Amino acid sequence: MSDKEKLTEKKHPTVDVIIPVYRPDRRLARLLRMLEEQTYPAGRIIIINTERRYWNESGFEGIAGLEVRHISRREFDHGGTRNLGASLSRADVLLFMTDDAVPRNDRLIESLVRALERKGPGGETAAMAYARQMPAPDCRAIESYTRNFNYPAQGRIKTAADLPKLGIKTFFASNVCCAYRRDIFEKLGGFINRTIFNEDMIYASGAVRAGYAVVYAAEAEVVHSHNLTLLQQFRRNFDLGVSQADHPEVFAGVSSESEGIRLVKQTAAWLLRTGRPWLLPLLAAGSGSKVLGYWLGRRYRRLPTALILQCTSNRQYWMKEKGEKHV
Repeated sequence: MSDKEKLTEKKHPTVDVIIPVYRPDRRLARLLRMLEEQTYPAGRIIIINTERRYWNESGFEGIAGLEVRHISRREFDHGGTRNLGASLSRADVLLFMTDDAVPRNDRLIESLVRALERKGPGGETAAMAYARQMPAPDCRAIESYTRNFNYPAQGRIKTAADLPKLGIKTFFASNVCCAYRRDIFEKLGGFINRTIFNEDMIYASGAVRAGYAVVYAAEAEVVHSHNLTLLQQFRRNFDLGVSQADHPEVFAGVSSESEGIRLVKQTAAWLLRTGRPWLLPLLAAGSGSKVLGYWLGRRYRRLPTALILQCTSNRQYWMKEKGEKHV
């Protein structure tokens, strides 16, 4: 009997995979094929695709359990779209992924389900478990180090007791690949329905403060990295700043700047140690663009809409905000 058949026979928790998609590339096909190879089977693969005209059925034929729901760009939201996917599932475990995260091996789902069975040091139940993100083969040196900084080889269980030591990292999690216990997800009300960014960390904050644990499952691995331009880094961090400004109940009093400074210092030391000093100006430029974007994002309410639209990576979010709230 195969490992997959054994897991099915034991009636372990059911798992559905939910993937928001927008203009996917070949990585989505690889992701879906790898999901078929998993030792722990997914019951359904629910894709929420933004804009039907960007969806091509070719390459996805024969994927067991695949379901596609189309929405418009106006309907998309980082939290609301994932809540839609969750509402279409009845599985015990909701595994959210992005369309560019490819499982590194056939034990991704198995590892995440087992991670959800762990307890915190005070007996806290795991509400969510997120995977380790490994750099792709074409990943640049600085981004590769950042991946290893944010997703180290050693896993851990985070609870409210870690707040004094870890600060904002207590809430760190990523819906690039993250599994949620459905019962707790529903009890906590799911993701915030309207947010420009950080729906995963906002949820993690609520879970931790409600007495649950967040598990970093380092043994669950996906290949996922980006080679962002300076402008893309600026815009991403602008949106990050906006999300933190909009949710003081999550981020107020929990510093994130010190973690960023630690990353820059350690990256610089690593570049010198590995004989790559010529990359220091690029590190400085990238860090500067992130800081400026984040600083402006935290103060977005003081900015005119025209400038906000130049700073954000999600113009549609602001156009919807303008229509609904007249910002």
